[in-house]
Amino acid sequence: MPDVREIPAVQLPGGVTMPMVGFGTWPMRGHTARRAVLSALQAGYRHVDTATMYANEADVGEALRDSGLPRHEVFVTTKLRASEVGRERSVLSSSLRALGTDYVDLWLVHWPPSGRALVSSWQELLSLRDDGMARAVGVSNYSLAQVDQLIAATGEAPAVNQIRWSPRRHDQALLRSLRERGVAVEGYSPLKDTNLADPVLTGIAAAHGVTPAQVVLRWHIEHEIVVIPKSADPRRIEANLDLFGFALDPAEVARIDGLAAR
Repeated sequence: MPDVREIPAVQLPGGVTMPMVGFGTWPMRGHTARRAVLSALQAGYRHVDTATMYANEADVGEALRDSGLPRHEVFVTTKLRASEVGRERSVLSSSLRALGTDYVDLWLVHWPPSGRALVSSWQELLSLRDDGMARAVGVSNYSLAQVDQLIAATGEAPAVNQIRWSPRRHDQALLRSLRERGVAVEGYSPLKDTNLADPVLTGIAAAHGVTPAQVVLRWHIEHEIVVIPKSADPRRIEANLDLFGFALDPAEVARIDGLAAR
């Protein structure tokens, strides 16, 4: 079990610290979700990702309470459905009640709404952040052009853009462009889109005495991309956080980057 102090973090606006390895909870619900989140917190995770769409915020909240950890030690993310735009305050209030907390550390718009709602929803998120209901706000599944629309309209960039990311989807130009705008990149489905039997990954894994999945997750960290693997298996939950006893050298990182060109 890694020391939680080993887990690197990215700094978001407002002095918010976001652990670079989090625990994804989609599509778990009920007892499965509660047990998995509690296992993750006991294994050393201090970052949990949920959403109103997942219908498991209450389960996440129960696991947080059962863990006995102080609220400020766990970074909690939830998300607003695009269909909920226009009801931001009531939706976030409902999420906070379900989670059993006075604030979330990060609130995201789950998918970009259409038309004028793209900007109006972002303005509401900024307002709710300023009211203390969310420590940081951001977006998910937004294109670079959509991020630029938000910046142009409000002068404030999303703290985070949570997007699907894996070696196959690696896009150095997009990563650089988001960082130039001050947007942290958070990757979801890091393993789902990955062929873990690829010789590049198995070879690097063998060299370090780890699994190909651990190589992929460590690759995210080498790129300073926040990553949120998901599992309901306690052993895999622990393995997905056991990433700090090895590092990838630049040549290994470049080989994994090259999987995107296949």
